[in-house]
Amino acid sequence: QVQLVESGGGLVQAGGSLRLSCAASGRTFSRYAMGWFRQAPGKDREFVAAIDSSGGSTFSGASVKGRFTISRDNAKNTVYLQMNSLKPEDTAVYYCAAASSNYFSISGTNVLYWGQGTQVTVSS
Repeated sequence: QVQLVESGGGLVQAGGSLRLSCAASGRTFSRYAMGWFRQAPGKDREFVAAIDSSGGSTFSGASVKGRFTISRDNAKNTVYLQMNSLKPEDTAVYYCAAASSNYFSISGTNVLYWGQGTQVTVSS
């Protein structure tokens, strides 16, 4: 069993930056590919970024590519999402997720564990 706890959300002006953290419990964190999704009110859940178990491979959704960076520290059981050049359309609840293997499906179909979410609000 793995528990995921996100932090770092908040209110920021457009053009600003935030760094989200997701702390995982358990000793098996380094086995899982990790990722971030987001969901804005009235919209479908959207894939944001993912990283493999070692941290050597990452990929991001088209809407955040070049602005957001995912990373992880397996020694700290933590995955991060650095968000730069934030836009009002980035406003959403951001969820951390752990996949059931070292492969991360951007549809979320192989997510084994979810965090509770952290709100990010970007004002114009």
